[in-house]
Amino acid sequence: MTKRIQAKYKIDRRLGENIWGRPKSPVNKREYGPGQHGQNRRGKLSDFGIQLRAKQKLKGYYGNITEKQFKRIYKEADRQKGDTGEILVGLLERRLDAVVYRAKFVPTVFASRQFVSHGHVRVNGQKVDIPSYQVQPGDVIEIREKSRQIPMVVQGLESAERDVPEYLSVEDNGHKVTFLRQPVLDEIPYPVQMEPNLIVEFYSR
Repeated sequence: MTKRIQAKYKIDRRLGENIWGRPKSPVNKREYGPGQHGQNRRGKLSDFGIQLRAKQKLKGYYGNITEKQFKRIYKEADRQKGDTGEILVGLLERRLDAVVYRAKFVPTVFASRQFVSHGHVRVNGQKVDIPSYQVQPGDVIEIREKSRQIPMVVQGLESAERDVPEYLSVEDNGHKVTFLRQPVLDEIPYPVQMEPNLIVEFYSR
């Protein structure tokens, strides 16, 4: 088992939630945190602790986003007019690795980052290998022709665990999608409740 797999499971157990909705998540059997004293760490959280956990949950959901990257996305959301929390999740969903995951090109959000980095994805016909690339409404995202028979791709497209959200239009037997619009919170198929309003409070302290 790789360190990355172990880290994914620790995120679930530390937060006490199956944040990706995976059937194999250890939270399904053990809802307490990892480590020797995991079962004894259930004290009442302060307001700060609740806000911090909301941030950790949303940031963790998108895989390997660093705190620096996440804070930069938050600042961009804060600069725009409208509900900062709604804009924050919309910007996160515009990341190319997030779109690849939503399109079911690959089975996990961690795999999507690697898939993009290895050059398997094209945007409007051009190879893009930057996971944080911000997709625009109307952009066409597709799997490179030579990459469509990779076992991971076949597994992702055939998976019945997730549905492609309505802000993506599926074409070419699932190998291509068009990004229709930046979604709002209610449209994003998170398996658990995300609370971006608490993240706004966290960064506004």
